[in-house]
Amino acid sequence: MALARASHLFPGTAVTLLTVALALTNGVTTRVSVTLAVAVFAGQLVVGWTNDLFDRSRDIRVGRTDKPLATGELTPHTVAATVGLFGVICVVASMACGVAAGSVHLGLGVGAGLLYNAGVKSTVFSAVPYLVAFGSLPVVVMLAADPSRLPAVWMVVVAALLGVGAHLLNVFPDLDDDEATGVHGLPHRLGRRRIPAAAAVLLLTATAVCVAATSPSWLHWVALGAVLVVIVATARGSGRRPFYGAIVVAGVDAALVIFG
Repeated sequence: MALARASHLFPGTAVTLLTVALALTNGVTTRVSVTLAVAVFAGQLVVGWTNDLFDRSRDIRVGRTDKPLATGELTPHTVAATVGLFGVICVVASMACGVAAGSVHLGLGVGAGLLYNAGVKSTVFSAVPYLVAFGSLPVVVMLAADPSRLPAVWMVVVAALLGVGAHLLNVFPDLDDDEATGVHGLPHRLGRRRIPAAAAVLLLTATAVCVAATSPSWLHWVALGAVLVVIVATARGSGRRPFYGAIVVAGVDAALVIFG
């Protein structure tokens, strides 16, 4: 389905599942966890669709056949209307998780993603929305459990590091197309040769923080070794392979956070 392909469905689903897993293991009730899943997933879809809306003219110029808006399978009107619908769902579900949690999710999570799409992606600060949006997720979860509760600082640091690493690897396959259409974000300034190393350092650091903060056992060291293997195996891969590797690392880190 064209709308699904234009929504950046895979990463959005991954972020939602990781958020809900964190919620269910940190005192958030099942009802609120389900509501949180709706809020986060709707927010991810809104950010994904608006990304393709903003990029439509650029995608047409470089001949992106994987983008339904660029090929004409979808019209901007259809996507804009869908964004409006899911935007309402996102707002209602977010606030149903509590005013504090909902405000952080909408302002720092979804808001940061929309700012990225609207132009920050073309600046040296392109990683900041990812840092803020990912870093805010543990805050949203803890506030949903208790409006007076905040996560440990190290959890926010891990999430933020994973977000920046994901940003670098997500942009990696599109560097040439972006350069051709005037996008010069942080990854483009780092260059193709330095991105894999920078992302590897970020992802390994995130995992090392998890291990150091959770009374490490031999399983934690195995997890750190597994992350190293994933990074080495995917960092210089083609297409979206490095980005999918980053999602696997995020899953390992989430397990370390959840199960300690």
